[in-house]
Amino acid sequence: MTNDEIRPARAADAPAVKAVTDAAYRHYIERIGVVPQPMEADHVADVVAGRVFVLGEPVTGLVVIDAHDDHLFLDSIAVHPDAHGNGVGRRLLEFVDARARALGLPEVRLYTNAMMWENQEIYPKFGYEAVERRADGPYDRIHYRKRLG
Repeated sequence: MTNDEIRPARAADAPAVKAVTDAAYRHYIERIGVVPQPMEADHVADVVAGRVFVLGEPVTGLVVIDAHDDHLFLDSIAVHPDAHGNGVGRRLLEFVDARARALGLPEVRLYTNAMMWENQEIYPKFGYEAVERRADGPYDRIHYRKRLG
């Protein structure tokens, strides 16, 4: 395995998954007024369930995904701030598309907090379209989907 392969996370990766997630989302706490949901996830359970895929040794980025009957849900994507601008996020999003296709799923879905303005610029560049804005408890979320050809 090379340093640039995306692979399923192992149990030993759980602390790194938490550290990268926290580093990627921490700066949003003040802006949105709550702790972003990915920071509160049960990372160990997600890793054990096979939902987490990581990039790098040490881990610099990760995705948490969940396959449904009609789509792949991108629950979380996190890139360590030290790795910004190196194509990590792009590679992870391409991996998610490839994973959905390999599972025979026609689309990828995700949501982002409406106060995470950066994401609203990034996701459309990768083929995602906004389909709904909805309040879920303390979170104001914009839901996206990407139909795969």
